[in-house]
Amino acid sequence: QVQLVESGGGLVQAGGSLRLSCAASGGTFSGYSVGWFRQAPGKEREFVAAITWIGRNIYYAASVKGRFTISRDNAKNTVYLQMNSLKPEDTTVYACAATAGAYSAASYSKANTYDFWGQGTQVTVSS
Repeated sequence: QVQLVESGGGLVQAGGSLRLSCAASGGTFSGYSVGWFRQAPGKEREFVAAITWIGRNIYYAASVKGRFTISRDNAKNTVYLQMNSLKPEDTTVYACAATAGAYSAASYSKANTYDFWGQGTQVTVSS
């Protein structure tokens, strides 16, 4: 049974970079597609990026395209989100999620596609 743990969040100035990690425990990411979402208090989860197992497809939200990069290292059971050119509006909690299912491309930007969620890691970008 997979458990997800995020790390790598912190405080950076606008224009800076962070790399978030999503590590699997109790299993591996083999066979799982993984997405990153962010959610401010009282708001719905916002899709950030996803990487699929079948086809190794990658998807990004328009708001982060060109700035963020999602990747995976299956040997380390870890998925990464490299965040560059950070903006104050990127400030919130980032969580990773995993699903063993194979779905349409549009599904990976939907939170209800995913079965397992980490607790999240805080990213704060100062101006």
